[in-house]
This record gives sequence, C-alpha cells and structure tokens, in this order.
Amino acid sequence: MSEPGTSPSTSPLSARVLGLAQLGLIVIDAHHHIVMWNQWMASRSGRSSQRVLGQDLFDLYGELRGQRLEQAVLSAMQSNLPQQLSPALNPSPFPLYPAGSWGGERVEQQVSVTPFNEGKERYCLIEVSDISSIVGRERQLRSQAEQLRAQSYVDGLTGIANRRHFDVALDRELRRAARQDGQLSLLLMDIDSFKAYNDHFGHQQGDACLTLVAEAFAAGLQRPADLAARYGGEEFAAVLPDTSTEQAALVAEAIRARIAGLKLKHAPAATRPHVTMSIGVASFDKDHLADAAAMLAAADSCLYAAKKAGRDCVIIHRPPHQENAA
Repeated sequence: MSEPGTSPSTSPLSARVLGLAQLGLIVIDAHHHIVMWNQWMASRSGRSSQRVLGQDLFDLYGELRGQRLEQAVLSAMQSNLPQQLSPALNPSPFPLYPAGSWGGERVEQQVSVTPFNEGKERYCLIEVSDISSIVGRERQLRSQAEQLRAQSYVDGLTGIANRRHFDVALDRELRRAARQDGQLSLLLMDIDSFKAYNDHFGHQQGDACLTLVAEAFAAGLQRPADLAARYGGEEFAAVLPDTSTEQAALVAEAIRARIAGLKLKHAPAATRPHVTMSIGVASFDKDHLADAAAMLAAADSCLYAAKKAGRDCVIIHRPPHQENAA
C-alpha cells in the first residue's frame, strides 16, 4: 500500500522524504489532474491527499482559473521552461493557512512551476513555500526604518519637527513658491529671558517649559501644510506655505498671545512675570528674499528687533520697495 499523497510507484523512502518536506509539493498531469499532494499541503489546506488525488487542480480551486498560476502551468507545459510567480503580485494564490488552523489570514507564498516528463507522460511540479516569516521580517525592518526616518525629523524633547526637518521643509516650500510664483512666510521666535528661567528653576524645569511652549505653539498652527519646528535651544520656527505677510502677522500674534496666555511663572530676574515669546516674520519675495539664507536673516533681524523693542511682541520684515512706498 502506498503512503498518503503518493502514487503507487513511489518508494517508501521517497514517501518518507515527501512527508518531511517543509514546502508544498503538488504534481499534476497534462490534464491538470492531481497525482501527488504531500503532507505539507494537506496540513495547510485542510484537504487530505485521498480527497484531492485525481481531481482537476483548477476545479478544486476555482479561484485559480484565469489567474497567474494557471497561466504559469500552461506556459511551462508548452515551453518546457520553469515558471515562478512573483510574491509581490501573487502573495497568496492558494488558500493555505498555518498548519492546523485552516482559517484566518492566508500564509504568504512563493510558488514555482517546473515541467517534466516521466516516460511518455507529461507532468508539472508545483512547489509552494511559506514565506510569511520572511515577509513579516521585511515588513518589520521597513517599519523600523520608517520609524528611524521619522525620529530623525522629530525633536526628541518637544516632539515637534527638528532643525533638520525645518531645513528640508523650508527648502522644499521655497522652490515651490518660486516655481509657482506663490506665497510663503517664515516665523522665527524665541522664549524671552529663557536663561534667567533656566538659572532660577533648573534645567529639568526648563525642559518642561520648552515642551509646554512647543505644544502651545504647534497647536496654534491649524493647517496640515504648516510646520512647527524647534530651531535650536529656546528658539522655534514655523514654515507657513501659501501665506502672505499680513496672514503670517496674524498667525504670529495669535501664537504670541497663546504663549502669554499660558501664564507660566517666570524667574524674578526676567523682564516680565510670566513666560513670553518674541517673534520675527519674513515672507518670500522673488526679488529680495528668494532663498533660505535671506529669509532666515530677515526673520532673525526682526526677532532681534522684537527683543530690542521690549520683548513679547511681533516684528514684520518689510522689503525695501514696501518701505519706500510707505
């Protein structure tokens, strides 16, 4: 008597080897009738060899008709060349599940088709490998890479964008504004008298202050395209695409008021009793502020002017032609 899933001519040793194989092995004849179905296939399909031997593979699995596997079998039979299905395009052609479960998500599969002759008879060997663990590891590695990439753009303390993300975003939006002759504004801001705060309350409380200010500042930017970033130390910045100087001034004033509204107690040596923020505003101008360096210099000069003007205020950069017109 032959072993399950084998033909009568299969030797006991061959049958043993087939039973131990860690991949699915199916042999079909020229009429697509199943003549071998090993134990691996039985344990993952829920169909024993006794149930499937002699059946047309594509009658047994109607969903395979007209699909890549049937095309691969026909091509292999005609050309006498092996065929392989792309796991990316055909991740789970057979309804196979983890051994003993026969339900849930199908295992990811690598399927190859090899034609061969036995005497005058024509056959096709179909090999099915479970690559779920490999695919899972690849997904995990991709996910970890994406997380690392995301972390490289996030400030570790405050959770908003970091300087690197800010530089990339400003460069991208500047090129877009120049290409489309669009609008773009930049805010540079600084927590007033922060050294005094740190000296009085300590660095741990200083970090807590930075985090609270960052959260309030970021919450003040409503549009998905707006970017809130930590520029460095107690300095923050915002990239505001499609935003005019006047609109940016309103956003800056709202942020200034939001920070003042936190009512965070300041150090005795500070100029004001509560934590405040000074803000400089600069906007893209194709004739005067057309690159990142120029825009940053303009916004920084306005931030410095805001400090000189008594802090807790917003100063807007005006291009020479606007100043002359005024």
